[in-house]
Amino acid sequence: MRATTLTAKAVRSSLFAVAATSFATAGLFSINAIAEEGQADKVERIAVTGSRIKRTDMETASPVSVIDASSIIASGSTSIDDVLQKMTSSGGAMTNAAVNNGSGGNATMNLRGLGSNRTLVLVNGRRMIASGTGAASTVDLNTIPVSMIQRVEVLKDGASAVYGTDAIAGVVNIILKRDFDGLEMNAQTGISAQGDADESSLDFTLGNSFDKGNIVVNAQYTKRGDASQADRSFSDCPVSETGAAGAKTLYCGGSSYSEGGHVWGYNGADLSGLGGEYHEFTDEDKYNYSKDSFLSTPMERINLTLAGTYEVTDSTLFFTEAMYTKRWFEQQMAPQPIWNSEAWEYQPISAGGFMTDELLPWVAAGELVDYGRRTVESGSRDFSQTVDTIRIVLGLEGEFDNGWTWDVSYNKGKNDSVDTLANLHNLGSINDAVLAGEFDPFLQSSWEGESIEPFIYTELNSGGSELDILAGTLSGSIMDLPAGELGFAAGYEHRKESAYYTPDSLTAQGLANDPRVEPTSGEFRVDELYAELAIPLLSDLPLAQQVDLSAATRYFNYSTFGEDTTWKLGLTWRLYDDLMVRAGRSTAFRAPTVSELFGGASPSFDQIVHPATTQSQAEVTVGGNELLTPEEADITTIGLVYSPSYVEGLSFTVDYFDIAITNTITAVDSNYVANQCLDADGTKINTNTALCQASNIEIDNTGRISFDNGLQNIGATNTSGYDINVAYTFDALELSWKAGLDTSILSTYEEFDPDGNAVNYRGYITGNTGSYAKFKSNFNLTAMGDDWSATYEARFIDGMDSFACKDNPSNCYAPSVGSILYHDLSGSYDITNAVRLSAGINNIFDEEPPYYTGNLDSNTDPYTYDVIGRYFFVRANVKF
Repeated sequence: MRATTLTAKAVRSSLFAVAATSFATAGLFSINAIAEEGQADKVERIAVTGSRIKRTDMETASPVSVIDASSIIASGSTSIDDVLQKMTSSGGAMTNAAVNNGSGGNATMNLRGLGSNRTLVLVNGRRMIASGTGAASTVDLNTIPVSMIQRVEVLKDGASAVYGTDAIAGVVNIILKRDFDGLEMNAQTGISAQGDADESSLDFTLGNSFDKGNIVVNAQYTKRGDASQADRSFSDCPVSETGAAGAKTLYCGGSSYSEGGHVWGYNGADLSGLGGEYHEFTDEDKYNYSKDSFLSTPMERINLTLAGTYEVTDSTLFFTEAMYTKRWFEQQMAPQPIWNSEAWEYQPISAGGFMTDELLPWVAAGELVDYGRRTVESGSRDFSQTVDTIRIVLGLEGEFDNGWTWDVSYNKGKNDSVDTLANLHNLGSINDAVLAGEFDPFLQSSWEGESIEPFIYTELNSGGSELDILAGTLSGSIMDLPAGELGFAAGYEHRKESAYYTPDSLTAQGLANDPRVEPTSGEFRVDELYAELAIPLLSDLPLAQQVDLSAATRYFNYSTFGEDTTWKLGLTWRLYDDLMVRAGRSTAFRAPTVSELFGGASPSFDQIVHPATTQSQAEVTVGGNELLTPEEADITTIGLVYSPSYVEGLSFTVDYFDIAITNTITAVDSNYVANQCLDADGTKINTNTALCQASNIEIDNTGRISFDNGLQNIGATNTSGYDINVAYTFDALELSWKAGLDTSILSTYEEFDPDGNAVNYRGYITGNTGSYAKFKSNFNLTAMGDDWSATYEARFIDGMDSFACKDNPSNCYAPSVGSILYHDLSGSYDITNAVRLSAGINNIFDEEPPYYTGNLDSNTDPYTYDVIGRYFFVRANVKF
């Protein structure tokens, strides 16, 4: 965005004047929210998600999906991420319990597959602290207590004009219980058909209303057990492919950093020490790292929540929200793969050296060798995270005599994390010991017991983030127009965000086995002004029962890059009672986060498929960039809402969306970089392109590919498609029924690399960024009797092609995956008015996740598919 624009200058002078006189520079959002109880002689006003203007009509210009508490209970989920990630409008990479490698225990939401950092998460309409491990830049959904959720509203449209940064793909607004009387307790437990991945949760909610207010207290404890990749046939070993193109076969492969050591001689030797005796390395010597890895990660979590209100005067209400979460997460991976960063000279004892003679038949004395090893003698790599997150909101809200409402609030959030990684090896010290003649890496006993113990350490890292927001809002009706009231809202927000990450001292110095990890530290401040108008244009006319225009604009000034504005226009045209057309046009932005701006360089081991190497991972250096500028987006939505009066209870919506992001902050797909910049022989190609020049790509003697792939403002990202919803409530067979069908159709999804080349992801599944199915659909049907209910749900994901095989499908065993359909069933029964029992089975037919060439982990994509299989749960609910 430009540092200063004419619009920004005008807004800075008088934002309210711009909002009131320029309807061509604004917009509005959403649907369905809390009904505010007014006085008996007043029309009920509704606080609509995404708008500061209370109104009498819930239908607005933007599409919203609403998930109520009963739907969450029916799913058997103890974390809200499990529900949100199954929405048809979600996609791409979303961390969850099945992501063992690199998740840090975080759980995220990703609308439109545009990235979790482009989906804004709110709690009761206010920002949630970025949370999780390290210098967090997205909201960890583990911090949201499921037992306190009243409903979740998912706005599938840009919302920067009201909420500011991050709301490009949409907004997830989690509404917590505010007015609650009595005591409610829940106990739930579940387990897979394999007897693992058990999960139990206990919670209670206590609320009381008094003369001048209400207070609600909630506590929830959740514990989840682990599942191992070794306990599923599809994941018990890392599948590898061999053979000529078009005639590929599969075998149980693994890593070339193998047990017993792997020696690459510069004169062509390729040796394995598996079994204690050196021999020519074959596929049989590869290490099966799957057997040591979690398929589902264990977790323990405590959520404490308080909400309260107090009537200060007849027209002023004090409110507060407080949330605290402490979570403990673990991941487990195979013993550490280690390698020497520089070649060692082989110095056998028979030639006057200190190394074992066991390599002599293949390696000459004085020959340079590369070495890799799987340190099974030291045990698996054990990851753990302890994360504390706190959020406190204090505020006042009130109403003037003329009916205008106001509120002021202070929102404070803080997140702290400590993560450890046990059973690492200080290769810097090992290398020094080898060079000093004090450690023989080729002697198997060197890696055992007291010999290796001095070189083993536990990595200790710390990180955190902090959020401070001071905000105020004013809203009301300006005047009565012939078609209705002219609504207005305006507000101010000051926000400060900071984050840090301090890596272990050995890792920070580059003395450990992994490449050096640099620290992260930084902050930014922003001041924002915004205004909205709700403008009734026509009413009570033929084919124009009600026509409304909505407009919003927001001015922002960041300490990191300067100032600009964003706007939105929305139109609702109700032709008659049954039919409404809606449309929206807006601009949106996403400011670079602290970690994106100031994140230190660190290694990432990304899955790749490349003919120049047999290794399945590339060493990719990632990191922040202080020169980043905000992303900009142009967003268009057009929809239709139809509720035929001749079929009571039936409603139908279809919405088209088009999101065009420029100045995209991203890193290029690792497979794409490797295949663009290295040919089949490992020779550098396309060296004149910006992409390959910036990558600094190399391939070493072991076949490991390494390159730089830091964040940049790269080209553009475009996506478009359709969301279709059908809902029907009816009575039949002396029962009440509720049916729903949600479908998302992806028309386009493409990114542009630094050289302007379009990279198409529509219909592809990747090894690093999840999947982009052309078609996804969810169906649910609920039957309700007087004291029972039963729900059937089906979830369909269309087949996809592997992105790693895009250029040469014949060179892949599985260049595509078929479609998959999951079936879930749940039910509840009221034993008494106070006691309800529920139970369910998820993935009834135990559908296994598909294998595809270039997969992420567990030979599949845990971002997209269910890896646990058939799962049972039971729940007891007691209310007083």
